[in-house]
Amino acid sequence: MSKPQTRSGSLLQFLLIFALVYLLSQSAMKFFFPEKFSPQHPQEGIIMQPVDATVKGQHYAELLVKNFSEEDIVLDDRCPMPPVDVWMVASDGERTPLTTEETALPCVPLLTIPKGETASISLAPWKYSLFSTYGTYDVALPVVRQGPPIETRFTYYEVGTMTQLFRTFISKPLLNGLVFIASMTPGYNLGVAIIILTLIVKLILFIPTQHAMEGQRKMQTVQPKMDALRAKYKDNPQRLQQETMKIWKEHGVNPWQSCLPMLIQFPILIGLFYTIRDGSVLALSQHLLYSPYQHLTWSFGTQFLGLDLMQPNVFIMPPLLMVMQFFQMKLSFAISKKKEEKKGNKKGKEAMSQQEIQQRVMLYGLPVMIGFFALKFPAAVSLYWGVSTVFAIGQQLFVNRRS
Repeated sequence: MSKPQTRSGSLLQFLLIFALVYLLSQSAMKFFFPEKFSPQHPQEGIIMQPVDATVKGQHYAELLVKNFSEEDIVLDDRCPMPPVDVWMVASDGERTPLTTEETALPCVPLLTIPKGETASISLAPWKYSLFSTYGTYDVALPVVRQGPPIETRFTYYEVGTMTQLFRTFISKPLLNGLVFIASMTPGYNLGVAIIILTLIVKLILFIPTQHAMEGQRKMQTVQPKMDALRAKYKDNPQRLQQETMKIWKEHGVNPWQSCLPMLIQFPILIGLFYTIRDGSVLALSQHLLYSPYQHLTWSFGTQFLGLDLMQPNVFIMPPLLMVMQFFQMKLSFAISKKKEEKKGNKKGKEAMSQQEIQQRVMLYGLPVMIGFFALKFPAAVSLYWGVSTVFAIGQQLFVNRRS
């Protein structure tokens, strides 16, 4: 009876960890895509609020208007001004009205908000004209009706030193590299530029990534011995540490070998992700462009293999990325699995070790999380992730064959 209990206990532990991964992915989705309206708002009248009350410098504000009234809201065509009135608020509370005739993007008028519906008002076209100064802004929806004005407030703040350094040394070079590559492709195709830029970045990071994979391979090689040591010296931490150092020295294992290279390349990969996600609209990325590209007469071609790269793709990219990510994770754990099989270790049939549980959670949990993100992010981001994963699969195959 002990074996069925052990298997069921291991399965239960695996399911609990998998559920935790799912909850964490849902929390991450809520962090990146917060609820449009909080439930404490009264469900009556007309409500306007910013998506974010504090806006990072060089980003743009977005407003949400919920029409809880019994009638449609009819607005005038105010272009090139935004659909809302705008004031700059001084420190003493005095307000200065702002106007402009310039927009970074074509002005699209908001004419009607049907009753019971929510409308999104993006202030992106005016990020360089009305909202170029850090400070507090009041905006009001010009609706003719009785009652208090429909107003809200948000603040633009200057980014910190780390963000400025990140933009200077990572975001700007990557975005301008993307523009340079696209300028040499037919139709200035964003998809082709993403593929080429991603491959260039991955090649530059090939050596540190290779060191990290080699370190991971060595750690997997000694993992069975580490598990045995933990069981043998579970009540003697000092002896466990001494024996661990001996094994690491004997097998040439450096625990930092799999960590430091990843830490070095992580900011670059994050910068590439944000560049593709946020920099695809060049009219809104003027602050990141070098002087030769400040006045481009073209924009990215966003159609690629039948996909609109600026919109999330639901039916192709999420399942494709999940399969590729699963295959990559399977390869990354293949070394330790083969070593267990060669030793004739049948423990997996009776009970999963802690390492095996962690591997299975990563094997199934990470692809699911990637699939969730692919449902929300533009297809351009999914394309970048797919190219990166294919490159990583090839590199992992190389490491596995060497082992």
